[in-house]
Amino acid sequence: MAGKKILIVDYDTKSIDSLSKLFADHKIEVMTAMDGVEAYEKFKADEPDLVLLEAMLPRMHGFDLAQKITHDTKGRVPVIIVTAVYKGHQYRNEALRTFGVSDYFEKPFDQDKLLNRVLNLIGRGGEVEEDISEIPELPDPDSVIETLTEMLKKK
Repeated sequence: MAGKKILIVDYDTKSIDSLSKLFADHKIEVMTAMDGVEAYEKFKADEPDLVLLEAMLPRMHGFDLAQKITHDTKGRVPVIIVTAVYKGHQYRNEALRTFGVSDYFEKPFDQDKLLNRVLNLIGRGGEVEEDISEIPELPDPDSVIETLTEMLKKK
């Protein structure tokens, strides 16, 4: 994973330290920020491969930050929320569907699962590669309408 960078954003220095230690053995450069505005500035300047953030942040909410990053990069930079504040499936679902995050962990979290998820996402650059040669070609819409019209006439 040499050459990969992640940005860790949290208002709590203990959380930043413990998250940073997770990646120490993986030759991943770790950048940190303690609020949403500082994080966004570092994100734009340093172009990390992944952003790991707390949802509750000063100066810019984590959900807003996740949405900005996802929008700016068209989803190419994965964002993972790791939160102690917003617990429950409704927050997870909203973050995944509305704000474009790649994953959502509640504190306390399983460190191995988080580490594996991060390594998986940055190992392939955060992009899902598909083999489009096996996707069948869709039929022409006009021919579908003609076929359906003929079927209805027969009934």
